[in-house]
Amino acid sequence: MHDSTSGTTPDSLYAPQRFAPQLRIPATYLRGGTSKGVFFRLQDLPEAAQQPGPVRDAILLRTLGSPDPYGKQIDGMGNASSSTSKAVILSPSSRPDHDVDYLFGQVSIDQALVDWSGNCGNLSAAVGPCAIHMDLIDPARIPHQGMASIRIWQANIGKTIVAHVPIADGQVQETGDFALDGVTFPAAEVALEFLDPADEGESEDGGGAMFPTGHLVDILDVPGVGRLAATLINAGIPTIFLNAADLGYTGCELQDAINNDAAALARFEAIRAHGALRMGLIQRLEDAATRQHTPKIALVAPAQSYTASSGKAIAAGDIDLVVRALSMGKLHHAMMGTAAVAIATAAAVPGTLVNQAAGGGARNAVRFGHPSGTLRVGAEAQHTNGSWQVTKALMSRSARILMEGWVRMPGDVLNAR
Repeated sequence: MHDSTSGTTPDSLYAPQRFAPQLRIPATYLRGGTSKGVFFRLQDLPEAAQQPGPVRDAILLRTLGSPDPYGKQIDGMGNASSSTSKAVILSPSSRPDHDVDYLFGQVSIDQALVDWSGNCGNLSAAVGPCAIHMDLIDPARIPHQGMASIRIWQANIGKTIVAHVPIADGQVQETGDFALDGVTFPAAEVALEFLDPADEGESEDGGGAMFPTGHLVDILDVPGVGRLAATLINAGIPTIFLNAADLGYTGCELQDAINNDAAALARFEAIRAHGALRMGLIQRLEDAATRQHTPKIALVAPAQSYTASSGKAIAAGDIDLVVRALSMGKLHHAMMGTAAVAIATAAAVPGTLVNQAAGGGARNAVRFGHPSGTLRVGAEAQHTNGSWQVTKALMSRSARILMEGWVRMPGDVLNAR
């Protein structure tokens, strides 16, 4: 039937506009520890995304479904939490004595931002298994049976991680009976060593940069919040440790107690910004808004009994302290792996707030309670020439491939500027 008023036919009203076709990029979706992320081989990315820049960021944002003003990431692989809005780029290592280079991007959910300022300790457990899966590791390094020790160069922070990956019949053994609080099903254990996890260099008063101010405890004066004792540490990831009681918390809170409190989240962000400024990570307070991934902020308190988010009873006698940490502006459902490294390192140094909460004294391991359960972490620390040095931090995680194939996204991401 002809439309006499417009001179068009109904069919022409529905003629599709022409848009760039979707890109198809090889990718693997993995769980590592209590996080999930999309893993890419560097060489599989479009040429314009094989180096840092707006095209690379646009591809990762579109992969995860960000920025999403609804906060759900429905049109992408993300799952609306900081633990699941993550991307990893792997490549054969260009550094001697390393197997693979690992670059991590923390993808904002509601902003067009990919934060490259730190590592993800949980996904670090998936890097070794994924690198083997992606044929990035020399086959001669993989035993037929036993353990493959994969040396990982963490490119964001310039540190070495050694992942001990179980191998059966020449393939990664992913199934097993290792249980990790915060993960529903057991899997094979992947032991991680974070070598020399603390930052190098000098602090403002000549001390080691593990404590960038040169102090084990500082006082942060935050307008609208008050004066707070804080341990500021660069180990695993820059972290601001606070006493939970100083902010009116017990240290046993679950996510809803904090994440549903907008005023509390605003206070934590103000504290984080002032801590970042004191640590020298930013030059102006407002710069904290563009550096969401680091530093982390964590509350510590002495060991006490509580009920984890799964309903599991955690007994005070089974832990050394309780810790609650925020990631990307929200209380984390368990514990970030890099923050666990910071906890282990700070616990090993007498006088820090973490060490005090754990009961004080010299210690090379702690078991702490988090919202989903407990985690044991260790650190090898020594006091040399008047300063503390930590040679390695240790913890175990698990990892599993969830899906492999390709991710698709509109081709206009290649026009990002």
